[in-house]
Amino acid sequence: MRALPVRVDAVLVQALIAAALSFAHLHDLASAAGQHGWKAWAYPVSVDLLMVAAWRRLRSGGAKAAGWCWFIVALTASLGANVATAGLLDLNDVPAWLRIVVAGWPAIAFLGGTLLAHGGVREQPAASAPSTATEEPSPHDSAPPAAAPVPPALVALARKVADDHRARTGTPIDTATLRNRLGVPLPLAEAIAARLT
Repeated sequence: MRALPVRVDAVLVQALIAAALSFAHLHDLASAAGQHGWKAWAYPVSVDLLMVAAWRRLRSGGAKAAGWCWFIVALTASLGANVATAGLLDLNDVPAWLRIVVAGWPAIAFLGGTLLAHGGVREQPAASAPSTATEEPSPHDSAPPAAAPVPPALVALARKVADDHRARTGTPIDTATLRNRLGVPLPLAEAIAARLT
């Protein structure tokens, strides 16, 4: 049997080395900020997963603003850890503000990942060729489209935002205001508003 030649991609090797170093820097920073054991290892995983989810959104061709926003958030977290652990920060005396940022990161990563995973653009059905025969309307044609799946945590957050809006203004929150407050695409805001009624 002939051995298959192994082709080493230099760019892939470089990317793996960079990812490993960034992973280690995030772990070290999380550990220095008081997150020990498995929690220190979970931080770099959450940063990398958020970056991958944002990159996938950018590659999908739709809703690029959300993709860029969360990609920059994840990249900032990664670069911040790289710079902080390069000797610019005393890892034995981490400032309180950085401990707060590290402790708050899981909530940020969860929100970003949820919005990226469940805030996609609805796909338009492919246009079919015109038919020469007269088609009878189906009783299902007038049925409203199925509501987009909404994570329960996002509905709970939206309910708090709606309650706060009602307390401040005395009126129920409209879909446009809800969308702006949550920073979600319009279809997702409409689905959330339907759950609030």
